[in-house]
Amino acid sequence: MENNKIRKLTEFLKIDPRDCFTWFALASELSREGRTDDAVKAYRKLLSINPDYVGAYYHFGKLMETLNQPDEAIRLYLSGIDCARKTGDTHAASELQEAYNILEMSL
Repeated sequence: MENNKIRKLTEFLKIDPRDCFTWFALASELSREGRTDDAVKAYRKLLSINPDYVGAYYHFGKLMETLNQPDEAIRLYLSGIDCARKTGDTHAASELQEAYNILEMSL
């Protein structure tokens, strides 16, 4: 049975299918529920709508790490670092760089 948060977020997307925050919230909730394939699809949709949605790169990268897809996680971290620098988000760039460095050292 689908949880209430996922149902509500899906309803919000029917109203505004380009709402990046809702896609991010849906991807996060799906991931928490263990619905990783659906979470990946939601993160991909979000980044296709807005590739400058900096917050998605870290969480999507972490999900890829848990799915044992380090190459994809690295690609996401590097893309996120570029995006964060482009948008002037130094805090996000620093967090993404740290996640990238830790993953690189573990390989």
